Order: sequence, then structure tokens, then C-alpha cells
Amino acid sequence: MSFQVSAIAAQSLNSMPETNRRSANYHPSIWGDHFLTYASDFLVTTDNEEIQQQLQELKKEVRKMLMAPGEKSTQKFNFIDAIQRLGVSYHFENEIQQILQQLHNTLHGSDDHEDDDLHTVALQFRLLRQNGYYISCDLFTKFMDNKENFKESLINDAQGMLSLYEAAHLRVHGEDILDKALVFTTTHLVSVASHLSPPLATQVSHALKQPIRQGLPRLEARHYFSIYQQDDSHNKVLLTFAKLDFNQLQKLHQKEVSEITRWWKDLDLSRKLPFVRDRVVECYFWSLGVYFEPEYVLARRILTKVIAMTSTIDDIYDVYGTLEELELFSQAIERWDIGATYQLPEYNEVCYHALLDVYSEMHQKIGEGRSYCVRYAREAMKNQVRAYFHEAKWFHKKHIPTMEEYMPIALVSCGYSALATTSFIGMGDIVTEDAFEWLLNYPNIVRASEVICRLMDDIVSHEFEQKRGHVASAIECYVIQNGATEEEAINEFRKEVADAWKDINKEFLYPTAVPMPLLTRILNLARVMDVLYKDEDGYVHAGTVLKDFVASLLVDPVPL
Repeated sequence: MSFQVSAIAAQSLNSMPETNRRSANYHPSIWGDHFLTYASDFLVTTDNEEIQQQLQELKKEVRKMLMAPGEKSTQKFNFIDAIQRLGVSYHFENEIQQILQQLHNTLHGSDDHEDDDLHTVALQFRLLRQNGYYISCDLFTKFMDNKENFKESLINDAQGMLSLYEAAHLRVHGEDILDKALVFTTTHLVSVASHLSPPLATQVSHALKQPIRQGLPRLEARHYFSIYQQDDSHNKVLLTFAKLDFNQLQKLHQKEVSEITRWWKDLDLSRKLPFVRDRVVECYFWSLGVYFEPEYVLARRILTKVIAMTSTIDDIYDVYGTLEELELFSQAIERWDIGATYQLPEYNEVCYHALLDVYSEMHQKIGEGRSYCVRYAREAMKNQVRAYFHEAKWFHKKHIPTMEEYMPIALVSCGYSALATTSFIGMGDIVTEDAFEWLLNYPNIVRASEVICRLMDDIVSHEFEQKRGHVASAIECYVIQNGATEEEAINEFRKEVADAWKDINKEFLYPTAVPMPLLTRILNLARVMDVLYKDEDGYVHAGTVLKDFVASLLVDPVPL
């Protein structure tokens, strides 16, 4: 998009009469300076040294148990499942892949699972699929009757039903068996949930709200500690290791969010731009959802700052700027040059300086040898801002686009293509220039994450946004174009979201287009949306569900 703005237009902004600005009345930060209080030197304390030594000893024990020969495959699968769900599988990635590959080779095309119960078959299926190994869903046909429906007798096996429900979320297109399985298990788990005993009752109610595949690993681990602990057969060494590891990582995350909060406070954007959402802690939580592992400290720092700046720019285009101001701002971002600030009104200049500083720091941290990474990230941000400006023109001209007009722009403006690109930066040598070129070719997994982001956002936020004045959402576009009801639009979009998850699952099966750690970042971006936008816009209304999520990961340690 080309932006041609005359010097006269730029100068005239200073003499413009006072403009009536829209306001979204976003509530202020609920955290304030809370995270500034966390000490930054925890890594050198004596207590920490003792805990680190204890962790290393426990880790050796867990690895020894994991690699122990002679166990039945069922026991091995259950142990791997516990390791993954407790959030410590990043310590044993090579070992787990080795075991799963061996088990996949054994199970693939064999009848070894013929005598297994529903729970075992479903667990094997889920673990193999979520770790990239294809296994046919036909193995579930033995649990179906001659009318190709799941047997009614399965209703009495709540554990098996729960495992099948979780496995069904790994489905890809064309797997009718798993489509049926999801409907069957959902229906019956809802009806039996209130009659079950703990911890199974807690597991079922949580799974119906948040299936494993679509949940954030860190939040799911925090939830699973109490579930696993109530299981009489739980492994005490593994549980202790997982709890200590969680709390140690939490200290690292607290240090990071403290530094990010200091950066944000020093920028002082919440005072200089009081119309924007003050959500830097929530931005860090978003990044933590994308990667929590200790090796991704730099990646989290970069992604958090970009999310915070993206949120600020979004509010400028959505809430505050006049069309003339937005045209000037868009032109400046296209130039990406500090010299472009002379034409900007003061509030835009403040944001523009902060944006350029974030990307300059990114370049400095990455180093000259990998500067191409920043180039891709910068171009992704420019592309997103073009979409913001396109939507702003729709709003100011009171244009309601067709769905065919809306989706190509709205998928970009949701930000997930730009965030996917940014998420690769800081991950080290595993990210090559080919990986960025792959992103530029708009692979299915990126489009699927955008669909999930855009439609889930529109479903829960359109009423709030329309009240304060906002470009038409997918809901309005669909209703007007098709003469449909709002409920019909929402049902259609939920089907599209479900299809998008199938696309993501397909992209995760070997051979993958790029290394699995890169695909995982895009999967995790989709998971953040599922968690934060399931029932409401959790980012805008950060004082409800998201507050508890932040506290569980960044404030409250796991009781030992």
C-alpha cells in the first residue's frame, strides 16, 4: 500500500480543531507495580544452589525410570503422559522421542493393541499423534457396533471415555470416526460428570472446558499437579521433581516479568497514551504461553515487547486516531525511519519512537550475523499496520465488507502472522532464513492459527466493540451478507475454528515442513487464543479469568 501525504496535510494537524475521540474505557492495569518488587538476584542464593542440586538428582532418577527396559508399553505410555502433563518433558525430549518412535514402529500396522482397553488405545493414539507420529484412527473401530456407532457399553467406562475425548482433539480432516468420537464422548461425559468421584470428576469437568490439545502446557501442568497427586499410583519422585522444577522456573519468569514491567513503566505509555490498554503483564503471559522453557529467555523478552507495541498500535487505529492521523502514521511505519516523526502528532510520535526502539534492541540482541531475522519481523509488522489502516478506512467510511473482503484483511490484522514471525526470533540456530521464507509462503498452520485468533476474538468481543464504535466484525459481516442470525454466524465460525484445529494437527505429523519446535510456537499461539477468548475477551477484561491464570503462573508457587 502506498501512502502519499502532502506536507500541507501534515502541518494542518497542528491547527485542527479539537477532535471528538472515541474511548473504549479500558480498565487500568490490575497489577500496577506488583512485579517490580521481585528480586533479580535469585539465581545466586544458597537456597537456590541446594534446590538445583536436588533437581539434578531427581532428574537423573526420572530419566533412569523412563529408560528402564522391560516395562510394558502401557506403563511406558502412562509415564510419558505424566511427564508431559506435569510440564517437565522438555528435560527428556530426546529420550521421549526415542521411546515413542520405537513404540510407533511396534504398533504401526500390528495387532498389538487388539486386547487393550479404550483408555490404553486412546492414550497411545493421543501421545503418538501429539508428538508427530501418524497412527490410524481405524484402531477405534473395535469399539464400534455394526452400525458404526460407538458401543453404548462404553458409557460406563468414564476413564476410557475421557481418554477417547482427549484423543479426538488430535483429529485431521476426513476422520469421521474421531468426529463421531468427539460428539459421543462430549455428550456422555457431560451427563456423567456430576456423578463421578474425585479426582476423575475434576479431570472430566476440566477437560470439557479445556482439552489437553488446546490448553497451555504451563497452565495445564499447574492444574494437573493436584490431579496426579490424588492418583494412588502416582510416582512420588516425578511429582516432587515437577513441583520443584515449576517453582524454579517461576522464579526465572518472575525476574523476566519484573524487567519487562520496568521497561514499560519507563516508557510511561499508560500516562502518555491513556486510551491504550495497559496490559504489559498480560503480554508477558501471552509470551509465556508460547514458550516457558528456560532457554527461551531472549525470545520471550522480544515477543512480549512486540505484543505490547502491537496492542498499543491497535488501539491507536481502533480507538483514537483520525483517518488523517492514521494515514500519516502508516506512512511513517512504511518508511521505518526516525526522520519520519516530524509529520506525526505527538501521541503518534511517542508510539513510533518506542516501536523503533524495540526493533533496534532486537537487532542488537540478535547480532549482525542474524540480522535478517529482524528484517522479516519488521516487514511482518508493516503488513499488519497496512491491515489496521485498511480496517480504519472501512470504519470511517461506514463500509461493511463482505466476508470475502473482510477475512483476508482481518486475518492479517489479528496479528498472528506477525507474532508467528516474531516468535522465531531469539530461538537460536534452529531458525534459518528458510524458516522465515516458509512463513512468507503462508503455510496452512499459520492461516489456521489466524482463523482461530480472528474468529474467537470476534465471537466474544463484537458486542463490546460495536457499542463504542468499531469496524464491523465477522459477525456483522456474515449476518448482513447472509441474512442470518447472530447465533447462526457464531455456529458457522465455531465450525471453522474446529476445522482450523484439524489443519494444525495435520501440519504436526511427520515429515514436517520445519522443525517441530517452530511449529510448536504457532500451535501455542493458537492455544493462547483458546484459553483467553473461550468465553470472553480475556485480554481486554483482564481482571477476571486471566488474573487467576497470571497468579497461578507468576505469583503463587506450587505447594510442595
